[in-house]
Amino acid sequence: MKSIYVIRHCEAKGQQREAHLSSKGVQQAETLAGFLSNMDIDRIISSPFVRAIESIQPVAERKDKKLELDDRLSERILSTRNLPDWLEKLREAFNDLDLKFDDGESSRDAMNRVTSVVEEIRKSDVENTLIVTHGNLMALLLKKFQPDFGFEDWRNLSNPDVFLLQFLDNNEVKVERLWVSDTV
Repeated sequence: MKSIYVIRHCEAKGQQREAHLSSKGVQQAETLAGFLSNMDIDRIISSPFVRAIESIQPVAERKDKKLELDDRLSERILSTRNLPDWLEKLREAFNDLDLKFDDGESSRDAMNRVTSVVEEIRKSDVENTLIVTHGNLMALLLKKFQPDFGFEDWRNLSNPDVFLLQFLDNNEVKVERLWVSDTV
């Protein structure tokens, strides 16, 4: 059975690619490392965004694992222009997976991007992989395996958050939330 731990980054100071973790986020990263300390992890793959790297660096150090970066785990771009009503636009994008805004990425395109990482992991020899990404991309990956995962589920994700995808022998995928929001 293959296991993929899907992690949303810890609290950050902003949304930019270079945004660092907040002081609370740094504490969360240490708590996350403790939370994952007893789990078998063979491989760690992260979004190249600073907040994702900083969220998982303590785990990589404790587990003595190389941290691999993969652009396919990067934050989804809803639009290339500022959308004052971005939250409503995001809600619409959960309902219409092909909806696109101003050079942004549709939900389906983002879902396919993150799913391609998961499919490569499934085909590899590695049993236990940890991937670190962003809330919207995480939600779309979960929606791929649980079609009823929607906008409100995305809103209820925490920073950080941890889900386990287990790929069973019968091609069934078991999805389980491991993180409890009040852990930190």
